[in-house]
Amino acid sequence: MQLAEPVAAPWRAELALRFERAGARSVLAARRHDGPLVVQKPLYPEGGAVCHAIVVHPPAGIAGGDELELEVSLGAGAHALLTTPGAGKWYRSARTRARQRLAFEVGPGACLEWLPQETIVFDGALGTLESEVRLARDARYIGWEILCLGRTGSGERFARGEIRLDNRLYLDGKLAWLERGRIEGGGALLDSPAGLRGHPVCATLIAAGAHFDLAACRAIEALAVTQLPQVLVARYLGDSSERAKHLLARLWAVLRPALAGREAVEPRIWRT
Repeated sequence: MQLAEPVAAPWRAELALRFERAGARSVLAARRHDGPLVVQKPLYPEGGAVCHAIVVHPPAGIAGGDELELEVSLGAGAHALLTTPGAGKWYRSARTRARQRLAFEVGPGACLEWLPQETIVFDGALGTLESEVRLARDARYIGWEILCLGRTGSGERFARGEIRLDNRLYLDGKLAWLERGRIEGGGALLDSPAGLRGHPVCATLIAAGAHFDLAACRAIEALAVTQLPQVLVARYLGDSSERAKHLLARLWAVLRPALAGREAVEPRIWRT
């Protein structure tokens, strides 16, 4: 008799963070977590006005059936920059789908920067990535997602599995940006001229809440930048997640003065 392959119990992890303005400082006023998703000690590399925080998922990878949920809220006038210590990894799953949900709420005059490291989708992964950003009047936001399909360093392609994407951004209660997609491992979209054109890395940056210098943004090579009525969208399509991050970081440095009134200060974890 053939025994069924053992299945590891899935992880469910939730992390909720609340940032507030306290005088001239932005502080992490409340945090709650359940499961293996935590935040490290707040950092202030550019003074007290901006609170930097590193979101850590100790298992380092997401397997089939895992569910991660990150909720971040900012009170009026607060400013927070969140990143991750390393690449997120979505492992192969023969049965169940993994899910990650981001829920961000940014209060009046507040600013949130979500700048995670890349997400590596292993061949055979089944996953759903969802994000919902809600900005109050006069709130500002910049965030990116770098998606690497397959472990390109070892020559792996995304030949099996499926990744679903659902991203929404609301401005003052009204939907301003909606993007939904499905990337099937080995599917036609991977090589289609109207799809990924054979490239394993795609990235998107979204910025909202300020007026940007579009010419300066479009001067950065290898990025496609579009100015919508209330949202700026930048795209990268290529073969290197490191190059994608480098180019998006250059664009972030162009956008940040308009968005936050200050020059870009890279999180220290990027240099380790």
